This record gives sequence, C-alpha cells and structure tokens, in this order.
Amino acid sequence: MEIGISSIVLSSLMAGLVAILATVFIERLGGAIGGIITLPTTIVPASIGIWIGVNGDTVSFTAAMSMVPIGMLLNVLFLGSWRILPRYLDNKFPEKYLLIAVAIFSVIFWLVTAGVSTVMVEEISYFIDPIYIGFIAVLFAFILGFFAVLKGGEAPSGSNSVSLYSIMMRGLAAGGAIGLSVWIAALGLPFISGVVSVFPAIFLTTMVSLWLAQGRAVPVGATGPMMLGSSSVSIYALICILLFPLYGVWVGSIVCWLLSVIFYSVPVGVWTWRTIDD
Repeated sequence: MEIGISSIVLSSLMAGLVAILATVFIERLGGAIGGIITLPTTIVPASIGIWIGVNGDTVSFTAAMSMVPIGMLLNVLFLGSWRILPRYLDNKFPEKYLLIAVAIFSVIFWLVTAGVSTVMVEEISYFIDPIYIGFIAVLFAFILGFFAVLKGGEAPSGSNSVSLYSIMMRGLAAGGAIGLSVWIAALGLPFISGVVSVFPAIFLTTMVSLWLAQGRAVPVGATGPMMLGSSSVSIYALICILLFPLYGVWVGSIVCWLLSVIFYSVPVGVWTWRTIDD
C-alpha cells in the first residue's frame, strides 16, 4: 500500500495543530474542552491516502477503515489507563519518574492490545464482515467514554503559564509521531494500517506535555471527555466505507467529516460540558 508524501505531511501538520489547540484549551478552559482533540482530523488524510493506496478497492478499504474503531477503542482504554495507572504506580516510583512510568506502561498496554486485537479481528473477519466488528467497537468505546464522563469528577484547568517554545514543541512532537505512524501504515497490510493510523500519538504527547506543565490533575481530568469524544473518529471511518464509493474520495471525505461532527461531536461536546460543569 502506498500512501503519498502529501498525506503524511498533511497528517503531521494537522496533528501538530490539534495538539497545540487541545493542550492550550485544556490548560485555559479545563478538561471539559478536551473533546476538541477527538474531532476527526488526522484520520481524514489517512483515509484519503489509504483509499488512493488501495486504488479504490472497496474490500481492502473496508478492512482498513473497519479497524479504525478497534484502534480508537484501544485509545479509549489507553486514556483510561492514564486515569488508573498514576494511582497504582504512585507508591512504586518517585514523583519525578512517575510520568515516565505511566507513559511507558500505557504505550506497552496499547501495543500489546493492538497486536492481539489485529490478529483476532483478522481471523474473525473471515466469518463476520469487518464493518460489523467496527460497529461493535464503536458501541463499546461510547459506553466506556459515557461512564468516564459521568463518573469522572472534576476536569480542572491549568494554572501555570507555558512558553511559546513549549507549545510549539508539543506540535512538533505530535506531528512527528503521527507522520511516522502514517508512514508505517503505508508499509503494512490493510488491517495493520487501519490500527496504526490511529496510534495514540496526539493523546500521548498531549498527556505528557500537560502533566509536565500543569501537574497530573489537568491531564487526568481531561481523559473522560477525550474518551467519549474519540468515537467521532470511528464514526467518520465507518461512514467513509459507505460514502467514498458513492461520492469519491474528496467530496466523500468532506461529507463524512461534517456528518460525524454535526451528529456526534457537537451534541456529545455540549452534553459533556454541561455534565462536568454541573
């Protein structure tokens, strides 16, 4: 599968911009705004690149896009680990090493579960249409995100000032990580590319940078809104399967983005804001 350099560059730029906006908004307005990071962004050029890479073959494209909800479900679990791991590792690592430990364990958890789920889904797909597997993954991710927001408690804003240099470094780190993951996706099979395209690079760089700048309370508080909002990416991917063959890759990507944002991201974002503010 060949993904053009333009798709990789565009994914990197979008990832960098999202990382900057998300961390700044979370710091200034609190974790309830964390859903902005979960709007369909880097998945848009990735989906375009994958469609072009498979030459419009609907079977291969369906396989890749159906794995995106699996990857986003793993990302929901990844974010959930950032809520749980600090409590369990607090007594095992000094404070100055706690962030490193949480980051390493969360990434290892994601990689292991991603590998296992990729093999399992590829085997199951011989008997069940991958798109149905994707729908099930969206449902589970939504349920986990819903209860994470409902039971998540406060999502405080940051109190420390952050330099422009630090903000730009966040964008470069997230953009580089996403660009690398999209490039790796170009080297794999459709199932692998679908998962790698949603590697939690933005989530990871956002959580780490917020922790370093504001302490653990700010990123941990933002996990719930990010968990719930992330389903918009999965919804975009599933709609792509249906609309790309009908409208083409360019018009189709615009329509898919608008549908996922208008009918999921906006109402979920409003509910999240009201729930956390209450």
